[in-house]
Amino acid sequence: MKSSLLDLLFYVLDKISLVASFKLFSMSEESEGESHYQDISYFERGDLLEVPRTLFVHYGIYLGNNKVAHLMPDILPVLTDDKCLTGRVVTNKRLILGVLAKVASIRVDTVQDFAYGGAIIVNHMDSSFSTKPLCNEEVAQRAEQLIGATPYSLLWDNCEHFVTYCRYGYPVSFQTDKFCETVKRIIRDQRSVFLSAALGLVLILCLGLEPSTTIPSLLITFTLWIAS
Repeated sequence: MKSSLLDLLFYVLDKISLVASFKLFSMSEESEGESHYQDISYFERGDLLEVPRTLFVHYGIYLGNNKVAHLMPDILPVLTDDKCLTGRVVTNKRLILGVLAKVASIRVDTVQDFAYGGAIIVNHMDSSFSTKPLCNEEVAQRAEQLIGATPYSLLWDNCEHFVTYCRYGYPVSFQTDKFCETVKRIIRDQRSVFLSAALGLVLILCLGLEPSTTIPSLLITFTLWIAS
């Protein structure tokens, strides 16, 4: 029974990984003249690197010598102390389980492993801040001091918070701010209340007046109505 549950878990993770391999859209808006690089000769120690990925953008700090410090959700360090295992590139399964368990590590990987096949954008966030970035050496030193295990939160403590703290002195995530604004707009839109009520009614008609369907449907609709 336990084996079948594990097989089911990994089957679901495989399907999620398959979906995650497609770059459906990115939350960073590319500007005209934006430069994408793969040649590390363009990078300087302390540069902020970003790679557009599925749904979000991944960030890191270049340390020199083809090395990047970046924050990655990862379940494996919780399960084992084997450096050979944890030092390998973080797979989608490890990443997804790390997100769910809210555990991560600030780790050092090669530029190639960090990019994971994507094109790298350099210091694109400088234009988003009114203050100048810290000097490159201080940026790199900040990143090196933080290497190791760290808590993880998709909204409050992610890879973008890490790099903005290192380069600009305080943690910010424009991606999650944009996500939260989108969620707030959905909640404020009264059409979401009626959509929630309609979906709840469909579930009740299909499954009957079961507490497992009726109570959540009523609670969600009521919460959206109060918040709108």
